[in-house]
Amino acid sequence: MDNPAPIGVFDSGFGGLSVLRAVRARQPAENLIYCADHAWLPWGERDVSCVRERARVLTTELMGVGAKAVVVACNTATAAAADWLRAESGLPVIAMEPAVKPAAAATRGGIIGVLGTGGTLASARFSALLERYGAGLEVITRPAPELVAAVESGDSAHRRQLVTDAVLPLIERGADVIVLGCTHFPFLRPEIEAIVGPEVAVIDTGSAVARELQRRVISGGLAAPSRNAGTERFWTTGDPQALRSTLHRLWGGGELERMPIPATASRPRQS
Repeated sequence: MDNPAPIGVFDSGFGGLSVLRAVRARQPAENLIYCADHAWLPWGERDVSCVRERARVLTTELMGVGAKAVVVACNTATAAAADWLRAESGLPVIAMEPAVKPAAAATRGGIIGVLGTGGTLASARFSALLERYGAGLEVITRPAPELVAAVESGDSAHRRQLVTDAVLPLIERGADVIVLGCTHFPFLRPEIEAIVGPEVAVIDTGSAVARELQRRVISGGLAAPSRNAGTERFWTTGDPQALRSTLHRLWGGGELERMPIPATASRPRQS
């Protein structure tokens, strides 16, 4: 196990940095490349074919720089493209899904609230999760694309009210577990926990994804040498200069580069 090739992680924006942080905590020796598809943000309200194509473009670019594994750090992209990427890329592809299973184990009253994007909550993959783990439970869903925008913009003046408007209806209906079904939402955990109180569990899957990635890298003989000082490289399809302050706010530093993408894929389509 002496493979310093990078691990690629991608999302529509900077939400997947919450997953990247969990990956870095478990694997300090790995070199990481993070791709944020800001030119096409948000994915959650786009059609499935568009999200699948964007996932293909980003994965292709990561393969072009020698990525040894890819993390789909987005629930919407997981639903749209994870199985397809596994079949087409030949790489280990580790993906997200809303934490319905651990929420089902954690609930005391049988009522679970799920915050997500429209694309995630309407997906066949999410429906399958409910069928598999939600039997006998009441699962209340709330699409909250406005929270994605709040994380990206850093609009603290209105963020608390947006979080309250999204979360309070779930609590009022009796939810004692809140599932964060979008990788942007862990950045709002302090506000969410302040609103729901200590009796309500707040769950996301970033740590579980990081554990599975570590297992796959080690079992596949792909781990970087333990003496390696892992690095991070950050790409965006948007304007690096305009987005650098957001990266620094959410990650704590780092240099942001424009990701090289094919000209035919450089302009967003409307969903």
